[in-house]
Amino acid sequence: ERQVIEMRYGLFNGLKETQREIARKLGISRSYVSRIEKRALKKLIREISIEM
Repeated sequence: ERQVIEMRYGLFNGLKETQREIARKLGISRSYVSRIEKRALKKLIREISIEM
């Protein structure tokens, strides 16, 4: 999850990548990248809500 979010939003190197690019690099489907991204974002939102 962390790797997908870092790649998607350019958190590691400043380069934002599409779901399709991430899928190709990781050897998984674009739809799986989408599911991973959604799950990770839900976790982040939940953690932010708890801390506020």
